[in-house]
Amino acid sequence: MFLSSLKNLFTKKIVKNSLSNVKPDEAGQRVATVGIIFDETYFYEKDAIVNALESEGIDTQNIDVLVFKNRIRKQEVFDYPVFSHKDLSWQATFRSSHVKDFIEKPFDLLINYYDIEKSALMVVTNLSKARFKVGFASVNKKLNHFMIDTQAENHEVFLSELFKYLKILNKL
Repeated sequence: MFLSSLKNLFTKKIVKNSLSNVKPDEAGQRVATVGIIFDETYFYEKDAIVNALESEGIDTQNIDVLVFKNRIRKQEVFDYPVFSHKDLSWQATFRSSHVKDFIEKPFDLLINYYDIEKSALMVVTNLSKARFKVGFASVNKKLNHFMIDTQAENHEVFLSELFKYLKILNKL
């Protein structure tokens, strides 16, 4: 328990030190590919968000989902790639190949669907090659280009605000 807390502290410090290198978004580029990072600890309706993106005209094959779980049991079967704190090293890198692949994809939009700062989630967001990052206002302000002030349980409010501002920014 103590080592886990210490590991979280070190990885959060690494993320915060690297946040000064965040590049601004390229204006005017429309959204064609979307990556979504979920914290399954508090939110289970991943399919509702994926369906909403599909209804806005984004193809299913252009939506990638990565799910964070605090604990992964050996016999569990998942619909989406899953990672946990155990996949994160002390140097803020990942051992898991599906997390590395997710980070390297140049998404047009990355939705960070978590409202509590956890080091593994923050590292994935920070290392992602996404052009435009959207998340909750309760998370570090430097991680995302655009923040929505609501709770993770209110996915309808989050999605309506997201789509409203993406249309204003001419991204949808």
